[in-house]
Amino acid sequence: MSNESLVYLLPSINASLNATATVFLTLGYYFIRKDKERFKSAHRACMLSAFTLSVVFLTLYLAHKYLKTTIGADINTTFSGTGIWRWVYYPMLLTHVLLAMLIVPLVIITFLHALKAQFDKHRRWARWTFPIWYYVSVTGVLVYFFLYQWFPV
Repeated sequence: MSNESLVYLLPSINASLNATATVFLTLGYYFIRKDKERFKSAHRACMLSAFTLSVVFLTLYLAHKYLKTTIGADINTTFSGTGIWRWVYYPMLLTHVLLAMLIVPLVIITFLHALKAQFDKHRRWARWTFPIWYYVSVTGVLVYFFLYQWFPV
């Protein structure tokens, strides 16, 4: 497959990875709230799945940016929406990008506490990590729809 083909294919794959991670985050939250002991393994499996999907997403996202440079394309995708949509899109994009940078260390710290069975620390970190991770995941899918489905160039 050519680099150009991958450049056009990867955004939809990345959006699918983000959407699936969002489903696992939702289920993981549900399971830990339902019954901490009975559903602990389901929570763990969902959160590990969300983490794995997010790592694959990040890898492919960076690959997409690199591949865009190899075909001479601008690394950033232009938003073609006008009017009110610009007022919706750009604040969402700004918060998405800033929180996406923040979420990487938060997820790692939260996961390390869980892996070390430091569940009190894990819970304290997760209270911040989960909503930010969820927001980044959902807005990632929305960014895809804004750029590639609703307002394509």
